[in-house]
Amino acid sequence: MAEADYRSAVRANSDDPAEQLIWRRLTARHGDRLNEIMDEYGWPTAELVGEEAARAAWLIAQHADRQLDVQRRALQLMQQAVSAGSAGPRELAFLRDRTLVNEGRKQVYGTQIAGVKDGAPVPWPCEEPERMDELRAEVGIEPFDEYVAQFSPA
Repeated sequence: MAEADYRSAVRANSDDPAEQLIWRRLTARHGDRLNEIMDEYGWPTAELVGEEAARAAWLIAQHADRQLDVQRRALQLMQQAVSAGSAGPRELAFLRDRTLVNEGRKQVYGTQIAGVKDGAPVPWPCEEPERMDELRAEVGIEPFDEYVAQFSPA
């Protein structure tokens, strides 16, 4: 599923509605399958499914933007896994921000980009923008400026 997600991700922001629809259908199928996996096993940790599959589960949850029930459930189960030391706080932070933004709320870590202004990426509104880099550091995310530099044309 992760491989198909990577191959199709360019369609998410396509100007072509047909391409966007392909992306939406793919992420919905993947979200449905992740929900089935969570029904049977809970959060698919690296100990349970291996590093690659655990990372894929997180990616699928991240991209389940039109399935807030799946994102919320994944967030809850992943939080439990992080508390038990079975999942990483960095990925949890990204999922938390993504879910908050999809709920129309302010994010915590500034991981979700709203757009570009004057050539610079701008995050969706944050609860505490003045503490964003401090909070990012606590969960192992690089400072915002370093993070967005990865996406800037060289």
